[in-house]
Amino acid sequence: MKNQKSINSTASKFSVLRQLCNLIPPHLVSSLAIRHGSQKHARTFSHWSQVVALMYSKLTHSFGLNDVCDALQLHSGPLAAIRGATPPARNTFSHANTTRPAQIAEDLYWAVLDDLQSRDPDFGRRRLPGRLRKLRRKISLLDSTVVQLVAKCMDWAAHRRRKAAAKCHVRLNFQSLLPEFVVVDVARQADCRRARELTAGLKSGEIVVMDRGYVDLAHFEELSRREVVWVTRMKERMLYDWLDSRAVQGDVLEDKWVVLTNGVQARLIVARVTINDEEREMTFLTNQMDWSAATVVELYKARWEIEVFFKQMKQTLRMSDLMSYNANGIRWQIWMALLVQLLMRFLQWSSCWPHTFARMYAMVRSILWRKNNIIQLLEFYGTAARRYRNRAQPEQAYLPGFG
Repeated sequence: MKNQKSINSTASKFSVLRQLCNLIPPHLVSSLAIRHGSQKHARTFSHWSQVVALMYSKLTHSFGLNDVCDALQLHSGPLAAIRGATPPARNTFSHANTTRPAQIAEDLYWAVLDDLQSRDPDFGRRRLPGRLRKLRRKISLLDSTVVQLVAKCMDWAAHRRRKAAAKCHVRLNFQSLLPEFVVVDVARQADCRRARELTAGLKSGEIVVMDRGYVDLAHFEELSRREVVWVTRMKERMLYDWLDSRAVQGDVLEDKWVVLTNGVQARLIVARVTINDEEREMTFLTNQMDWSAATVVELYKARWEIEVFFKQMKQTLRMSDLMSYNANGIRWQIWMALLVQLLMRFLQWSSCWPHTFARMYAMVRSILWRKNNIIQLLEFYGTAARRYRNRAQPEQAYLPGFG
């Protein structure tokens, strides 16, 4: 009897989708809609219903409006239990994504992030790898990802003659791997034009690691004046004056003190770096003159974590599978993908999930309408430390001929 009770310990009164939506504070969506003057235009399809529908589309890899609407119509009963959410009609859903301000989705994301961090102040914190833990400074990672769109349908996002794209710029906290600043914009603008906006909140002594697409000499001068440590890769054919050299060892080939063309003093480091089992020479720039060259190289290697973040967004959450051709609708869907990733990260953190994010996402996606306690399920699922292996749907084994 004791074993049977522990095996069924994942039973819950609420569906998994409802438990995920319950992580969003009550009345938050409606209050944001009122603040942005959008509530009066919502009659039969509320803003909360829109948020749930968009979250469902990202959780299930839906590929069209009909896909979402039909699935939610078939589950209208369990859907109504999620704070009265209603299934949308196709045209209603499309009109809501087009006309309701996407700023609601952006404000919702940051409000939910603040709420989750207030519930658990240690949410996302981890021990930094290698020599980086000795720095005891906040490290921010800066990069962008391009979301390919359909050029003929989206003149507002024209990127090249036969291509269109949106771009998502992110400043990621290296310690928690959670975004601190996000900008969703068209892809035709160079990354360096958004660099100042992304780094505006950095304080003296903090570190920012950025891709070479954000190289801007005037911006580097501003960061140095604010005493912000910056690390990046050097662009080809950048001009500089050589002042002095330092002794090198190991994989570090050159370590120079240089002056850039606008008078900013920097440090140029050439090192061998192994990428995908292939050794390459890379040239790095930084305004930090005292740390070892190996520490600077390791700092830039840490930038790979933001690539993992983008991989989760684009491959696991399918952020590029968009159901709208309107700029406002695309912003809604990108912010909802970020929100779903945040909620899944909180589940991963709360349950101490030891496996990959993609595996957890696939399991949650398969049981959205089942009534399992998702935290308990993730705590026990697939682990060898327990007496049994908890399953999403415990059933009695059947062997032919032994019934």
